[in-house]
Amino acid sequence: MSGPAVDFDRLTTLGDVARYHHEVRPEATALVFEGRSTTFAQFDRHTDQVANALLAEGLVKGDRIAYVGKNSDHYFELLFGAAKAGVVLAPIGWRLAPREIAYILGDAEARMVFVGPELLAHVRDVAVLMLDHPIVVAMEANDYGHPVFEAWRDAAGGGPPDVAITSADVAVQLYTSGTTGRPKGAMLTHANILVPRRLAAQADLDWNRWGPEDVSLVAMPVAHIGGTGWGVVGLINGAKGVVAREFDPTKVLDFIEKDRVSKMFMVPAALQVVVRLPRARQVDYSRLTHILYGAAPIPLDLLRECVAVFGCGFVQQYGMTETTGTVVYLPPEDHDPDGGVRMRSAGLPMPGAELRILDEHGQALPPGEVGEVAVRSPANMAGYWKLPEATALAVDADGWLRTGDAGYLDADGYLFIHDRVKDMIISGGENIYPAEVESAVYGHPHVAEVAVIGVPDDTWGEAVKAVVALKPGAPEDPADIIAFAKGRIAGFKAPKTVDFIGALPRNASGKILRRELREPYWAGKSRRVN
Repeated sequence: MSGPAVDFDRLTTLGDVARYHHEVRPEATALVFEGRSTTFAQFDRHTDQVANALLAEGLVKGDRIAYVGKNSDHYFELLFGAAKAGVVLAPIGWRLAPREIAYILGDAEARMVFVGPELLAHVRDVAVLMLDHPIVVAMEANDYGHPVFEAWRDAAGGGPPDVAITSADVAVQLYTSGTTGRPKGAMLTHANILVPRRLAAQADLDWNRWGPEDVSLVAMPVAHIGGTGWGVVGLINGAKGVVAREFDPTKVLDFIEKDRVSKMFMVPAALQVVVRLPRARQVDYSRLTHILYGAAPIPLDLLRECVAVFGCGFVQQYGMTETTGTVVYLPPEDHDPDGGVRMRSAGLPMPGAELRILDEHGQALPPGEVGEVAVRSPANMAGYWKLPEATALAVDADGWLRTGDAGYLDADGYLFIHDRVKDMIISGGENIYPAEVESAVYGHPHVAEVAVIGVPDDTWGEAVKAVVALKPGAPEDPADIIAFAKGRIAGFKAPKTVDFIGALPRNASGKILRRELREPYWAGKSRRVN
């Protein structure tokens, strides 16, 4: 992409991002949402107003506010405006139950909560569960008597707020998905967000080049790093961000075609739905240069299908909330549709990031040996909110963050992920990683989705079970699926049994809820390992 490079030396806080692009491209479009268009000049002014409105409510630097709703351009105004005031925004997944929302609001000590229209009816249910009731602002017009975001924002004065912000200040507090235990608030600083982007820009990675003509699609939920992080990356780089209220596969194709989308980020589960639409093979993808994907392993066969249909460059992104998103990438040149070892890899460390593989004693392992993946990076979180012990367990004194993922490095420094450490199956003393088995099963012509779990086995301790969602009209034939898998991986790794399900349970970020799948088989057991 051609065009002026962003001067990252001028960007030390999110507020700087808004001010910088107001100066260099004031009339360029920053955000588009359901017919509403916001220029960079308007975005800077609106975020100043948000900051001043928060201060007028009595909030001070370090206070927390929350957002509960689907995606919106106003969410990014709230995020950047709060950052200008030194107030930390905690986005909350709109699909969560009232009790879960109330827990996060209470944990974050949110002084205010900004609520999308889909959640307004549940505000009272949430309030009943809370001791302290935050001030409620509705993101859109409503019949519940709550003030509306635009009017609340516009009632505030303009001009930069008089608050000193540093790069070390926390900008956003993203709650981990909570697949085990209570969700924890990962505190991400301005530096966590901006320094890795500067290093990546300086490295001049081909797939990471942005120009003023770029259009970014923000379709993943903003309560997760994949949605918030991707939206912020587009704004940092001065691109137009097309914000989708929620993931809708048909609308994704419309956005690509009508809004001339050039870059987008999707989780594999979403990509699978989009690529399987009959219309997916009729859309003009000539403007689409790169699709970035991550948050869960992608089966090789699905990747081949996507490469064939979309015809653009693919970049795998490996990271987590605690690493402010991407810390490892697999570039387009390593995506070989004919297969190849590197196509099964997560890729190389991003500029500024270091990787280690640790054994159970925390010692570094040599290339080829599987252990827990650890990363040291300027993107590593400042810590978990009010959880010093959990923070110390996650990040050591030297800055190495344990990811909880099992994998290995090859001789060239490529990272290969097997699976989550906690999801590893131990059968007859052999370590078996579900993602490897899922990749083997996925290529079966009748299989639409698959998740592999360990279930109790009196002989082997745990046995491998595949939970399969079939393609429409496909027969239930466990023996054929098992035989297919055995033709692709070692027999001891192949599923011993296969169960069938309509659709796999997933959280909002697309991750399979293995605990939900495992629970019926382990019910009544005192331990979830055997």
